[in-house]
Amino acid sequence: MTPPSTAALLSLAGAAWLCLAAVATWLGLSRTIRARRVEADARAVAGLLEAAPTVPMLIYPDGRIEASPRAAAWLGLPEAPRALSDLLDGGFDRETVDHLEGVLIASLDTGKRFTEYVALPGSMRVVCFAGGPYSAPGVSDRAVLIWLTDVSGSSEQIDRLSAETRRLSAALDGLSTLIEAAPFPMWYRGPDLHLALVNSAFVRAVEAENAAEVVRRGMELIETDSEGTAQSVARSTLAHGHISTRTAPAIITGERRMMRVVDVPVGSIGVAGFAMDVQELEDARADLVRFVRAQRDMLDRLSAGVAQFGPDQGLVFYNRYFMRLFDLDPDWLSDRPEFDRILERMREAQRAPEIRDFPSWRSERRGWFHAPEPVEETWQLPGGTHLRVVGQPLPDGGLLLIFEDRTEHLQLASARDTLLRVRAATFENLFEAIGVFAADGRLHLWNNRFREIWGLEEAALVQHPRVDMLVQALAPKLQDPSRAGMIRELVRTATIDRQQRSGRIALNDGRHFEFAAVPLPDGNALFTLLDITASRGIEEALRERNDALEQANSLKNAFVSSMSYELRVPLTSIAGFAEMLAAGYAGDLPAPAREYVDAILSAVTRLSALMGDALDLSQSEAGALPLEMETVNVGDLVREASRSIADPANAAGLTVAIDVTSGDETVLGDKRRLRQVMDHLLRNSVAYTTAGGRILVRSRVAGRFAEIVVSDNGRGIPDHKTTRIFDRLSRESTGEGEPAGRRGGGVGLPLSRQLVEAHGGTIRMESEIGRGTSVFVLLPLGREAEAA
Repeated sequence: MTPPSTAALLSLAGAAWLCLAAVATWLGLSRTIRARRVEADARAVAGLLEAAPTVPMLIYPDGRIEASPRAAAWLGLPEAPRALSDLLDGGFDRETVDHLEGVLIASLDTGKRFTEYVALPGSMRVVCFAGGPYSAPGVSDRAVLIWLTDVSGSSEQIDRLSAETRRLSAALDGLSTLIEAAPFPMWYRGPDLHLALVNSAFVRAVEAENAAEVVRRGMELIETDSEGTAQSVARSTLAHGHISTRTAPAIITGERRMMRVVDVPVGSIGVAGFAMDVQELEDARADLVRFVRAQRDMLDRLSAGVAQFGPDQGLVFYNRYFMRLFDLDPDWLSDRPEFDRILERMREAQRAPEIRDFPSWRSERRGWFHAPEPVEETWQLPGGTHLRVVGQPLPDGGLLLIFEDRTEHLQLASARDTLLRVRAATFENLFEAIGVFAADGRLHLWNNRFREIWGLEEAALVQHPRVDMLVQALAPKLQDPSRAGMIRELVRTATIDRQQRSGRIALNDGRHFEFAAVPLPDGNALFTLLDITASRGIEEALRERNDALEQANSLKNAFVSSMSYELRVPLTSIAGFAEMLAAGYAGDLPAPAREYVDAILSAVTRLSALMGDALDLSQSEAGALPLEMETVNVGDLVREASRSIADPANAAGLTVAIDVTSGDETVLGDKRRLRQVMDHLLRNSVAYTTAGGRILVRSRVAGRFAEIVVSDNGRGIPDHKTTRIFDRLSRESTGEGEPAGRRGGGVGLPLSRQLVEAHGGTIRMESEIGRGTSVFVLLPLGREAEAA
């Protein structure tokens, strides 16, 4: 029997063994599971390596290679290489193999990784050898792990990208150079919208030292404009992602200039911009605006209609004459009607030509917008108006139309042609000889009379000879050949000195001519010859007759004066004896004898007055009539003369009225002679006014003259006789039924005119048949006469 302690020990040992067996079993199961897991992982890694786009390869320092069979296909070998020398058998050249060996040794020595690209021989494939030192756990040998990657496609892309990179780099360098050399400011703003880069032009514009100073100080080219600050505009440009363009003033090198500023968003990395000086453009635009305004003001004042159409064929401008010419409403024109509508409105107003096919005609005129050169034509309107129409195509595709009213011009041209024909006919049929010499002395025009007088041939004249040659041909035809040079001098004086001269010349055939050289407005000279041979004879006869008449007039005046004095003696004797008979010195006379004596006394008195008037008239015409000048009151003169004629007028059944408004105005003259004038005028009124009539004598002041008017309501005198009634011894009849012995005016009225004119005055008569006669006498007032 086993003791309890032994059993207990055995039980403990068994339990311990059982525990160790359980632990060993658990450890075995765990290792089996781990091994299976590692095996699964190894198979997975092997699968991954087989499916990977790269192939691993271990190369040891002695040149041995451990590689997957796939490496043979990648390297173009029949089997996987076992040493570097196998690459030479596969067609790799020695240089490439040595280079790879050197790279491997350097990697083992330095521990650096490497990447080499090797082109496979005989193909376009490129394999990338990338790797570095490798040591496996528990393995003492060093090796280099290389991963083979087929980069044939990537190589082409890399080459292309490299070339593109080089091209872009060169372009960037060129662009940078261009930006730096640009004559206008350029800049770049970073994401914070602060200046990051500027070019030299920007530096010069803000007068800074260099670009770094500009960036550091944030010197803006344009601080603020109508759209805000430069940064706010850039922020808006970046936010909206579109290019911003504006015009703003800037101070460039101390001068205010207008700049065209452009901000360009550059993705999300910032904003680039540039500014161009457009001051000259703005000045040019302002000049253009002023020029267009001045041109339109000028066109608005033209006497021709002007209309301008834009590229859209809409009316953009018209002047006032165009509106009046075609009777168009200005409100309608302000709506910029199209070309076709204006033509239609012209047709409706009958201010367009009458065309049967109006649409075709309008279409042809519309083609003027694209005409290669200006078009000109004439429009005849229904009312007889003729328009000259010029269509000028404009560079912008528009059209400028000019309408010139040629109606008056055509009428004037027609009238001018008619006048030219009339002038030519008149020129050829004038009695005068006419020649027109040009400013160079050549005969320009002549008529038939000119050629006939000088006996010149037409063939010689059509050569337009100079005046020097004409003088040589004309000299033998003159009575005094030396005077031929006068013709040349006359032409020179008229053409060069612009002076007119005239005179007379005689030909050797006895004819006499009156010549004249007249300068013409066009610089030519008109030379005329008038045949005065007959008038010269008549002039001589008239001169002789005039001398005879002057002598006869002198003898007449002397006879009248002599007879006046000679007749006074017997007339005085007749008057004395008649007065004695009337006084009864020869005894009492019977009634018939007394009537005869009274008639003799009346006739003697009238005859004495007539002889005195005739003597005064003769002396006045001879300028020998004495005048005793004194101050004469006009009112008193009129009153005295009117009172003296009152009795004879009343006896004839007439009424005498006086109207004196001159007051105390006086004239300087001979009172007796002035009274003589009044007596003659009043006696004529009494003699030629029928019974029951009225005689009015009035005086007034008319400016610087005293006016005396004697008027009656008698029979009157015809107008054509009033101008001759004051002629000396005029025998003009004043009308039917005038008193016997009063035919004609006698010497009273002519003497009155002589006396009034001797006092510096005037006398005139106004008369109307059946209404009466008025005689107006104007005498200078006393102060005016003294001044004269």
